[in-house]
Amino acid sequence: MDIISPQNPRVKEWAQLLEKKHRDKQHKYIIEGIHLVQEALTAGADLECVAFDLEQGIPSELAHLAGGESAEWIGVSPAVIAKCTDTKTPQPVFAVARKPKSAAGLDALMSRESSLVIVLDGVQDPGNVGTIIRSADAAGADGVILGRGSADLYNPKTIRSTMGSLFHLPVVEGDLMEILPEAKRSGARVISTSLQAQDTCYSYDFRQGSCWLLVGNEAKGVSEQAQQLVDDALIIPMRGQAESLNVAMASTLMLFEAMRQRHFA
Repeated sequence: MDIISPQNPRVKEWAQLLEKKHRDKQHKYIIEGIHLVQEALTAGADLECVAFDLEQGIPSELAHLAGGESAEWIGVSPAVIAKCTDTKTPQPVFAVARKPKSAAGLDALMSRESSLVIVLDGVQDPGNVGTIIRSADAAGADGVILGRGSADLYNPKTIRSTMGSLFHLPVVEGDLMEILPEAKRSGARVISTSLQAQDTCYSYDFRQGSCWLLVGNEAKGVSEQAQQLVDDALIIPMRGQAESLNVAMASTLMLFEAMRQRHFA
């Protein structure tokens, strides 16, 4: 059934998902735009519905994915789209997705041999979080862990920054003080960067079993509590005059060096 009025009760529920408290309460989130909705549909994400601009029809890129049993397809007015999306110039489609259960993704990461996982401790910028997820996907990492204090995974800006990688690998939110000790008991080594470290990321052997790369807050770095759980500290050598690297760039370098050693050495 088409929905024209932005005052429709269902539209009000969708619009609430732009706020974290309502995403947490409903266990749902909004996916905006043709590319991200296409990625979600292709990956088999748990979609409640796909809402498209009635005036323009279903976007041609999505036409072959429409009509499946997994999601309800609803024609809506431009006013409804404007109310339910975060961008100034909304695209003609959005989807409402149900959040996956974190426990299943975490169990899979814990049981995987020689896993490569990136762990975020209080990374607060949605753009950085999304970029790290995208880099982890590109480097073939097994998953991403978002510790408390990090940007909300389901913030529209975070989702846009992942460019669809959110749907390609497990991304788990949780308490690092519970998750990291469990990972260590499973045989993983927790690796972090430090300007005081003696070993470089290029001399370190990333092929030795499971490697969980821990990165910290943009301003403060890794918290003291999490630092106590680090097995190996590495430095990313720099020849220029920059004081440090952005956390997303540092994460990308570490992930791709691990990938190089594991698959291209």
